[in-house]
Amino acid sequence: MTNTEQTTQNMTSGNSMKQIILFFLPLLWGNLFQQLYSLVDSIIVGKGISDQALAAVGATGTLNFLILGFVVGMTRGFGITFAQSFGKNDMAMLNAYIRAAKKLSITFGIAFTVVCVSLLNKMLTFLNTPEDIFDDSYRYFAVILLGIVVTVMNNLEITILQSMGDSRTPLTAMICSSLVNIMLDIIFIMAFGTGVVGAAVATVVSQFVSYLLCLKKLRTIDFMSLGKDTSEIADEKNILVELMKIGLPVALMNSVTAAGAMVLQYFVNLMGSAYVAAYSACMKFASLFEQFGMSVGLSMMTFVGQNKGAGKYDRIRTGVRQGLMLSTLVNVPISLLMIFVPGSLARMLLTDNMIIGYCTDFMPIMGISFFALGWLFVYRYSVQGLGNTFIPMLSGGLEVIMRLIFGFLVGRNGFKGIAISEVSAWIGAFLMLMVTYYCLIGKRTKVI
Repeated sequence: MTNTEQTTQNMTSGNSMKQIILFFLPLLWGNLFQQLYSLVDSIIVGKGISDQALAAVGATGTLNFLILGFVVGMTRGFGITFAQSFGKNDMAMLNAYIRAAKKLSITFGIAFTVVCVSLLNKMLTFLNTPEDIFDDSYRYFAVILLGIVVTVMNNLEITILQSMGDSRTPLTAMICSSLVNIMLDIIFIMAFGTGVVGAAVATVVSQFVSYLLCLKKLRTIDFMSLGKDTSEIADEKNILVELMKIGLPVALMNSVTAAGAMVLQYFVNLMGSAYVAAYSACMKFASLFEQFGMSVGLSMMTFVGQNKGAGKYDRIRTGVRQGLMLSTLVNVPISLLMIFVPGSLARMLLTDNMIIGYCTDFMPIMGISFFALGWLFVYRYSVQGLGNTFIPMLSGGLEVIMRLIFGFLVGRNGFKGIAISEVSAWIGAFLMLMVTYYCLIGKRTKVI
C-alpha cells in the first residue's frame, strides 16, 4: 500500500457510517486542538495578566470572525471543488484547482492585511470598545492581522488534505502547532511579560508550524503536481472564475454571520468591560464546544462532495441521516455541561465572582439550544457539498436579521437577552438550511 493510499480516503463506496466516523474523529481532535490556541490564550491572559486583558482579547473576537472568517471561508469553499474532483477521480483537474486556489488565497490574504491593519482603529471605535481595554485590543489584533497570509495558507493546505479524505495529517499538524502555541504563550507572557502581544505572536507562529507540516505531507502524495504547470489541462482564467463563484459565497456567509455576532458584541460593549469579559468567556466555550457539531458538518461536506462528484445521491441521503444522528449524540454531554455546571466552566477562565455569575445566566440558554447548532452544521455543509453555496450564504444573512431583531427586542434588557438573541440565529438558520437540503436532494439532478 502506498503512502497516498494510507492517508487519502475515497468515501464513495463502503460502509458510510464507518467512513464518516473515521473521518470525523481525527477532524474533531484537530479542530479541538486548533481551538486550544484560543482557549490557552484566554487562560494564560486571564490568569497571567488580568481579567481586563482577557476582555481586551475577547473584544476582538467578532472582528476576528469577520475578517479571518472571510479568507478562511473562501478556502473552505475551494475545498468543494477539490472533493468533487477527487470523487470523480479527476486528479488533473484537482491539481489545476489547487494551483489556482493558492494564487487566490495569497492575493486575498495580502489585500486583507493591508486594508484591515489600516482600518483597525476605526473598526474598534465603531464597536464601542471600552476605553480601558482599547489599546490592548488594538495591539493584540494588529499582530493577528499581520499573520493573515499564514492563517489562510494553513487553512488551504488543511482543506486540500481533508477534501481527499485525509483528516489524520491535519490532526498531527494541529497537535504540534498547539504545543508550540502553549510553549510560546508561557515563554512570552509568563517569562518575558510581553502582554497580549505575546499571545498574538504565539498564535501566528503556531499557525505557520501547522502550514509547514501539511505542505510537507502534500508533497509526498503521488498524484499531486503542485509545482507543475496545469495550463494545458484547462484555462486557468476559467478555473479562477469558477473558484471565485463557489468560494466567495462561503466567505461572505462567514463574514455576514460575523456581522450578526458584531451586533451582539455592540450591545455587550455598551454594558461595560465586566460583561465583555463574561461574554468573551462564554463564547470561548461555545467556540470550543461547537467544534463537535462543526466537525460532523465538515465530515458531511467531504462525504457529500465526493459522492456528488460520483453521482451517488442515495448514498448522500443515507450519509446525511447518519450525520444528524452523530451530531445529536456528540452534543448531549456538551448541553449537560453548559446547563448544569456553567459556573465551574467560567472559573477556568475568570476570577471575579460577579463576572462568573453573569456566565451562569448566559451559558444554560446556549446549552438548551446546542442541538439546533449541530443540525445547522450538518445541513449547511451538506448543501455546500452538493455545490450550492448561495443558500448557505443567505442563511448567514438570516442569522444577522435574527440577531438584530432579538437584539433590539430582548438583548437590551439584560445579559440573558443576549443569549436568547444568539440562539435565535442558530434556530432560524437551521430551519432554512434543512428545507434547502431536502429541496435539493429531492431533485436527484446536478446541483450547481
